[in-house]
Amino acid sequence: MPTALWIAHVTVTDSDAYGKYAKAAGPAIADHGGVFLARGGRYVQLEGNDRARNVVARFPSVEAAVACYNSPAYQEALSHAKGASVRDLVVVEEIE
Repeated sequence: MPTALWIAHVTVTDSDAYGKYAKAAGPAIADHGGVFLARGGRYVQLEGNDRARNVVARFPSVEAAVACYNSPAYQEALSHAKGASVRDLVVVEEIE
């Protein structure tokens, strides 16, 4: 089964609340087999909407990534990000 990438592009509007999200989201993602490949850091915006925070995590499958997103632990973490950020999030299956 192919692995999957969870790719988020984020503009943080309330850093204190978003910090609570980031702290709680990490364990929820790890509990579903997610491993961060990028979490913030340097980037170059070549096309499209510029969002200052970019996050990429690898999951064992698309299903694992979606299960993580829908899990109670992640939804609790996400409650801190809502109203504290503008986000785009996509899960993409990797090529085997």
